[in-house]
Amino acid sequence: MFINLNQNKNLKLFKIISEVAAQNSQSVYIVGGFVRDLLMKRKASTDIDFVTEQSGIELAQNVGKEIDPKMKVSVFKTYGTAMIRYKDLELEFVGARKESYTENSRKPEVEGGTIEDDQKRRDFTVNAMAISLNKDNFGELIDPFNGIDDLEKEILRTPLEPAQTYSDDPLRMMRAIRFASTLQFQIEEKSLKAIKQEAERIKIVSMERIMVEFNKIMLSEKPSVGLKLMEETGLMKLIIPELIDLKGVEEVEGQTHKDNFYHTLEVVDNISENTDNLWLRWAALLHDIGKAPTKKFVEGTGWTFHGHEFLGSKMVKSLFQRLKLPLNADMKYVQKMVKLSSRPIALITDDASDSALRRLLFDAGENLEDLFTLCKADITTKNSRKQEKFKKNFEYVAVKIKEVEEKDQVRNFQPPISGEEIMKMFNLKPGREIGILKEKVKEAILEGEIGNDHKEARNFVIDEAKKLGLTLV
Repeated sequence: MFINLNQNKNLKLFKIISEVAAQNSQSVYIVGGFVRDLLMKRKASTDIDFVTEQSGIELAQNVGKEIDPKMKVSVFKTYGTAMIRYKDLELEFVGARKESYTENSRKPEVEGGTIEDDQKRRDFTVNAMAISLNKDNFGELIDPFNGIDDLEKEILRTPLEPAQTYSDDPLRMMRAIRFASTLQFQIEEKSLKAIKQEAERIKIVSMERIMVEFNKIMLSEKPSVGLKLMEETGLMKLIIPELIDLKGVEEVEGQTHKDNFYHTLEVVDNISENTDNLWLRWAALLHDIGKAPTKKFVEGTGWTFHGHEFLGSKMVKSLFQRLKLPLNADMKYVQKMVKLSSRPIALITDDASDSALRRLLFDAGENLEDLFTLCKADITTKNSRKQEKFKKNFEYVAVKIKEVEEKDQVRNFQPPISGEEIMKMFNLKPGREIGILKEKVKEAILEGEIGNDHKEARNFVIDEAKKLGLTLV
């Protein structure tokens, strides 16, 4: 079977690579995801991998010279690879190789091989297809494992025996689930069984590599596909056991609670329809994480989860540390979203005070819209009347908050009186009195005792300073 590359926007590039390879007596093939996506008519990848049965580094250097004598070629001698950035493309060249693995490492022993050897070492048949750029069979599809058939059937199958494939490189288990989630493919039965069998092997993979795949699952159109597969195969329990702790329903005195694990997956899917923000999706994943440790049955009340948002926000940091996720502003954002995730619900009453609205505005700040996106995603009732009612309630709160914001301007609150001014007013050096007075001003504004106004704040500070024994100079 031949693939018509004549209409491909990269044809000119492929012809150059074919010519350079022929001049240097090298073979060359396009491999991997680019081939798969081309056959699926998906958006063309900007990463293209090329395999030669000779030196990948040498081929890259010669191609670079042909395109532009000044072109930079990045060489990675340890891996026998080289990379060229050309226009908006990232071109990677590697020599075909055979691999053999030891039990305690996913880093293989490598030796030179043929294109067939190289295809055998790939993770799935749909990723093991190659397109020849050699002059004698330019455009021929090399497909020894019938990947094109699996592509049509939307199946993920390993080229070789699945248990061995996953044992050799356990990251492939995460890749299988990632592709199932991003491509909406089914993992073939034997392959799924092998992942369950080899799940413990994931422990030899670095958490950083696991999280690269996990975040791709989180960014897929319907993340629950991958998250459910992780639960089903046992991988979730090994990576984020706190989520598995949410699974299951208990009954006491005829009273049950919802299964918070499957509820969480629904929330993640709901939010994914409205945002591509990875960390907001993470907030959806972790918004109920504190429910397992706070779950309690109270006579006459039923099941309670008091303080689960506060505890959940505390759990975020240790989770991010263990998962090797960023401990910067992204983590703090997730903590903030988890902590505030139930706050708007408490304001869905006619008598919600302006001070409560001001406090939410102050605490959420620039992330208020994201918080509302999370709260709306948290509505998972199947009752359409209830769903409509909840959404209208949130819209009502949004209007009330907008009114308060226009009047009091506390969303990105800056004190109307500075610490420096307070020091000058009372001839003070930096100390705790300044912090006390600034905090009192903030509280008075949020409670509506004074306006967010410099003159009112200054007069308020003078009165409060007297109580601290301070004298205006």
